[in-house]
Amino acid sequence: MRFLAFTINFNQIIGLLFTLLYAYQVIYLVVGLFRGHRQDTHIPARLRRYAVLISARNEEGVIGELIESLKKQNYPADLLDIYVVADNCTDGTADAAQRAGATVFRRFNRVEVGKGYALDFLLKALAADGRDQLYEGYFIFDADNIVDPNFVAEMNRTFDQGGYAAITCYRNSKNFAHNWITAGYSIWFLREARFVNAARQALGLTCHVSGTGFLISADVVRENGGWPFHLLTEDIQFSAQSAIEGKRIGYCEGAMVYDEQPTQFRQSWDQRLRWSKGFFQVNGKCGFSLFKGIFQGGRRGIACYDILMLVAPGVLLTLMGGAANLAVLFSCLFVTDFVAQLILVSFVDTLWMWFRSFYMGMFLYGLLTVCSEWGRIKAKPWQKLIYLPFFPLFMFTYLPITVCALFQKVEWRPIAHKSMGQLDRAA
Repeated sequence: MRFLAFTINFNQIIGLLFTLLYAYQVIYLVVGLFRGHRQDTHIPARLRRYAVLISARNEEGVIGELIESLKKQNYPADLLDIYVVADNCTDGTADAAQRAGATVFRRFNRVEVGKGYALDFLLKALAADGRDQLYEGYFIFDADNIVDPNFVAEMNRTFDQGGYAAITCYRNSKNFAHNWITAGYSIWFLREARFVNAARQALGLTCHVSGTGFLISADVVRENGGWPFHLLTEDIQFSAQSAIEGKRIGYCEGAMVYDEQPTQFRQSWDQRLRWSKGFFQVNGKCGFSLFKGIFQGGRRGIACYDILMLVAPGVLLTLMGGAANLAVLFSCLFVTDFVAQLILVSFVDTLWMWFRSFYMGMFLYGLLTVCSEWGRIKAKPWQKLIYLPFFPLFMFTYLPITVCALFQKVEWRPIAHKSMGQLDRAA
């Protein structure tokens, strides 16, 4: 009975600790809400030359659309070279990329599997040819992306202001309105753009790169001897290492990329399982260094704390709470005392209250995001609202995914993508 009462209090302590650790993000929310969208009017001193790097595995159906959108950039074509690494492909990805106008490298390696290894292979191939000396930065895209025509010009505008190891972009979605899963992803990435990265940029803080649509300084690539970030979430690994080293990652609001979200729950589960496992890996590799970096203070200390909050406490607290609650449920199978039964009822009420609070919090967060980004969402008005009640449920599924990621061996698995056509067909 005392154990049951202790667990109820433990849940409350976990909730309070969770709130304290993430309370700083209220500042991000307020800044993002009142700052709104702002046009960057900086006039770049010059137009730099960049390379686009695309890692593609069996992406024959979509790779051409991405390259086409890159060919239509409002930026001098001779200053933007497009490279594709066809990574362990068994379809016509390489031929499709060549027909679309990209320079293609083929890679076959069944041992070192994943986007990080493929990017490292491509960068080393460019260095071997001496082509790495031509570029001041590298754009990283996924094969299913479509890039806004002003993307490169806007990124160059931000990069020209100096001091950035990398720059991330505004990540939109091609298929917001397909179902509740795609809407859940989309709302989360829109939230990240408006209420996290935009706020960080406005406050002069550092951001983190997220999967696709980011720019890496060629100087950073040369310092690293390529791309030595091979964990399941190589983007977060790079972001963590940048925070530890005091390198700043910027945000370019005017640069927009349209990403295709998984449409099936099984695909979504596999992808987010990889992300969760990758967070564990980054925490294991960089967690202690991030923690030490906090005490250096200033922008560097804030960046280390911010990334640590991304990869560590939420996972650990969730698992601690889950283990304690499972122990309570197991012990209750052998409880007959009336008082203990009352405590069990109180325990269930506490869990129900937590779920309601979580649901309402996520629903309001989703509603605020959709309303704030209304004009940028490629969907009909009713489609922008109909999936909102499912957004908290989408986020809730991270709980079992995180638990599985702790114990399950996770490997990189490709996600099938389909041609979405032009953007006006996605609306």
